[in-house]
Amino acid sequence: MLSRDRSAPRRIAARGTAMAAAAALAVVTGLAAAPAVHASPSAEGALRWAPCDDPEKPGAECATLSVPVDWAHPGGPRTGLAVARREATDPGARVGSMVFGPGGPGDSGVEMVVGRIGRFSPEVRRRFDIVSFDPRGVGRSNPVTCSGALLAERPSPELRSQADFDATMAYNRRLRADCRARTGPVSDHLDTGQTVRDVDALRAALGERRLTFHGSSYGTLLGAHYAETYPRRVRAMVLESVMDHSVRSTRDFLRSEAATAEDSFQEFVKWCDGAANCALHGRDVRAVWQGLLAQAGRGELADPEKPGTPLSSSDLVNKIAFKSFYRADYAGLAKVIARMEASSPLPASPTSVAPLPAATPVFCSDWHLPVRDYREYASLVAIMNTTAPDLPYLLPIHMAAACLGAPTANPQHRLDVRGAPPVLVSNALHDPATGHPWAVSVARQLGRSGVLLTYEGHGHGSATSGPCMEDAVDGYLTDLTVPPRGTHCPAVPS
Repeated sequence: MLSRDRSAPRRIAARGTAMAAAAALAVVTGLAAAPAVHASPSAEGALRWAPCDDPEKPGAECATLSVPVDWAHPGGPRTGLAVARREATDPGARVGSMVFGPGGPGDSGVEMVVGRIGRFSPEVRRRFDIVSFDPRGVGRSNPVTCSGALLAERPSPELRSQADFDATMAYNRRLRADCRARTGPVSDHLDTGQTVRDVDALRAALGERRLTFHGSSYGTLLGAHYAETYPRRVRAMVLESVMDHSVRSTRDFLRSEAATAEDSFQEFVKWCDGAANCALHGRDVRAVWQGLLAQAGRGELADPEKPGTPLSSSDLVNKIAFKSFYRADYAGLAKVIARMEASSPLPASPTSVAPLPAATPVFCSDWHLPVRDYREYASLVAIMNTTAPDLPYLLPIHMAAACLGAPTANPQHRLDVRGAPPVLVSNALHDPATGHPWAVSVARQLGRSGVLLTYEGHGHGSATSGPCMEDAVDGYLTDLTVPPRGTHCPAVPS
């Protein structure tokens, strides 16, 4: 377990890490670029707000927060964090600022506030200034940049030999060195431990004595670590779709991720069996899907978004199925599968496999997932494919390949939270990426502070999934009304 000093700045060793995440892009963010921010750079500790540069989505203000590149050396070089806010719609009822911790890793909090503010409930928007940021290395916050030509040389994660394993290790070293040279020293300090300090600086700059925080997906790791580091500076905290950073072994991490993804596939099959409006109703859905996987493996399956272009089996799993599971869009997935099955096969040809996940270097900085050699790698793939037979080469094995050889500044550990107020842990029962068992584990690690709220439905994200969930989350954030521990909210028909 990492040692922590709650009263003094956490010392974080400078570790080099940089992994590319966006295909064929020099700027590696994992998402499309956030709206341009033209506010003047702020002075240290201050936020100078100005309208964000997006006339089609008015109302948001942007600023830049100056923070140390390395919080272990606060007097050293500094970097700027892009920040955005929308003020409370009812100033007379305003509680304060709520900071949103974006997911990914690699999501833009600025883009969320500027372009997707509807993600938050009307009550939260009425009572809070909603504030978010692009984490260091992401979007407009000193993004990790790498050679486009080098990115184009990325090897496939579908390693077939020790030679492939060695080549991937060598490539990863070259890429890390290239990205660091182009990005600068901030690339050595992208882990969540550093971002915890950034969030506390943002809290202070907003004039908030205690933090109101809503973290989603990867942002829950940030929230949990903040509560661990600054427990008495928390006012209220929602952790939605929860990452469990206590899963230490590579094997356990990959197995748990495979199990939760396969659960969503089985839920899809079950839904299709019982739903007359399923485009595959009355058929053997699993057999149809396996047929498409085989076609994709031969390079004969056309990409539904790029006619005439072959779709790899990896993209079929991660970009077609998994994306639909995130939204719990079973009807849409069934229609896409039916359409692909009915399309004419392409002439067999090799397909390119996107070898890296849409994630930033943050993941490699936070997760120590060692793999000794090809033999161990092959055993891990076999475990995942046994656990999730319908979803081969899921995204987490891509992550493991992308992080081979990368140093880890903030490795996994069990939470040690003492003195924090109640923390609301919210998760769908059938989340495809952050399984409900992770939420149960994190709530237990939080001890007396952990309050588990379960949505008995599907999808990645649950805070606004129906009136029961929304009322529970809103009441907690606005009035600090804590729902009974173990509360379950019914699934809302999609």
